[in-house]
Amino acid sequence: MADSTVERLTGLIRETSSSLPADVLAALGAALRREKRGSPASEVLKTILDNCAVAAARGTPLCQDTGSLTFFVDESLRRRVTPEKLKAAVAAATAAGCLRRNTIDAVTGASRDDNCAEGAPAVHYVRPAGGGGRPSVALLMKGGGSENMSRQYSLPDAGLAAGRDLEGVRRCVLDAVQKTQGYGCAPGVLGVCIGGDRAAGYAVAKEQLLRPLDERPGRFEARLLREANSLGIGPMGLGGRTTLLGVKVAARTRVPASFFVTVAYMCWAVRRRSIQF
Repeated sequence: MADSTVERLTGLIRETSSSLPADVLAALGAALRREKRGSPASEVLKTILDNCAVAAARGTPLCQDTGSLTFFVDESLRRRVTPEKLKAAVAAATAAGCLRRNTIDAVTGASRDDNCAEGAPAVHYVRPAGGGGRPSVALLMKGGGSENMSRQYSLPDAGLAAGRDLEGVRRCVLDAVQKTQGYGCAPGVLGVCIGGDRAAGYAVAKEQLLRPLDERPGRFEARLLREANSLGIGPMGLGGRTTLLGVKVAARTRVPASFFVTVAYMCWAVRRRSIQF
């Protein structure tokens, strides 16, 4: 007898791989309207949107790099949505062609053809920020090109003239955007963590990528987005008004000796989706 939980999780993977959330499509459409008609930026964004439409209609992956899978599971579902069931869903989705064989043993170079191994997929059991809603499972699929563009800084940074304050954080974030240029498939989205230890910084920064793009930004987030887009890097680094689609910032406490700024870069293919149980 089929396991209904595994079936639902497999469906979550399939939908996440083949279609973008409405807020991301809306942000890409708005970016297209801002660019000069016929410009390289405009043509890139048109191609992206056309690709998204075809992938959604056919139910096929919208990018050949289906990325690393990170699940955020409501802690109340710990006994129902187990790592074993998540692995079973990943294996089923891979066999169905929803995922590329994308998991490589770092020591031997051998492919884990079902995309399942220690730490793959990544699973985090989390406490929901709100209350009263039904428990959920969220999935983030992050391609390798965008993962390669993520960065971490330690303040103070003499090279950036960045001190241990928000101005220093700002300099770090804009430096990360400058260094990314067209790599990582712009326009992108940044998840930023101010503080934390090194490991928590990356985890928290990545989790910010689950936040909707149409959520009202804070003043600091809005400033970072505006200044990043003023750099003129544009879609795929070909110039234009849209280098980023959004910036999401969180902060965590730190020890006196350390002040980390962590930037998780996400490509335009912001593949995230959730289901309720």
